[in-house]
Amino acid sequence: MRAHVRANAADRPGVYRMLSADGEIVYVGKSKQVRSRLLSYFRCEYPEEKGARILREARSIDWEYCPSEFAALVTELRLIKRLRPRYNVMMKADARHYAFIKMSAPPAPKLVVVRTASGTDHTETYYGPFHGARQLEEATRELSDALGLRDCAKDVPMRFSDQGELFGAPQRTPGCIRFEIGKCLGPCVGGTSIAQYGERVRLARAFFDGTDDGPLGSISEAMRDASERLQFERAAALRDKLKRLESLRDQFGRLRFAVETLSFVYTVRGWDGSRHVYAIRRGCIRAERSAPRTAGERREWRDLVRGVFAPKQKATLAVPAHEIDELQLLSSWFRRFPVELKRTSQWPASCTA
Repeated sequence: MRAHVRANAADRPGVYRMLSADGEIVYVGKSKQVRSRLLSYFRCEYPEEKGARILREARSIDWEYCPSEFAALVTELRLIKRLRPRYNVMMKADARHYAFIKMSAPPAPKLVVVRTASGTDHTETYYGPFHGARQLEEATRELSDALGLRDCAKDVPMRFSDQGELFGAPQRTPGCIRFEIGKCLGPCVGGTSIAQYGERVRLARAFFDGTDDGPLGSISEAMRDASERLQFERAAALRDKLKRLESLRDQFGRLRFAVETLSFVYTVRGWDGSRHVYAIRRGCIRAERSAPRTAGERREWRDLVRGVFAPKQKATLAVPAHEIDELQLLSSWFRRFPVELKRTSQWPASCTA
């Protein structure tokens, strides 16, 4: 394998694949200098090093070149998502730096803080990414308590109060402690109707999208009322609850700005002087191609870009599960290389180029 790399690989941006004896792709990587990166695997000094562990599994290596480091980064992500090589999955650590709020699937959605998005259920919605999972969990619990959203296990059957014809009279038992103490509407014990619970879910989505402060007003009013009644311990607890929710709202505001900022046309110069253009909207690549050269190619690109940016989109922090990895990748790229933002242009100005 080393001789194959030395004889054939070039120091150009690209992606590479490590294959086992039976043809399984065990690892996918990228580099802006493919030859140098691959040769570094053969210089590992210790058997526990990442490169040495991967190389022990590999019996062959192949690679493909990309126009730029950015193109290699995007290609690597797409290959990993499609192929799920086991060493990429085992060694993936980037998701641990982030956390998301997941709105689970109907019939009674709940809020869950997760470290990554599975992307297997498109009825689920993700908000994020955020830093600070512990603080996020506390704030999410406060929001769930304030709105009366459930937090029970996924397999707990829902028995809404207006589903008597299906399930008979609901069992009002102390099976849901949060329902008993007034922190959950109790969709599992017939404590609420489908419409009532759906309204609370709508309020949660509005809070995340910044169109409604949700429970902040009622908590603030309850805090003032407790203070006037000289219930200072209760007032202090409500104050802390309010601060956590205000912090969560502020995080959403900052994230909303970041997501909406990552909407532009990005021109990348390749290793050989060529140019590649990307239409990026809400942190994801919606269209890409080699930079147009002829009048016809420029018209085609303008039409393509117009199709990406013209449709009106509601300002929301809801991110489809299958887009989260790319949103994280692009956010990280432009944080690491802020000078690259100078290569971007806003729509519709980009359509007149």
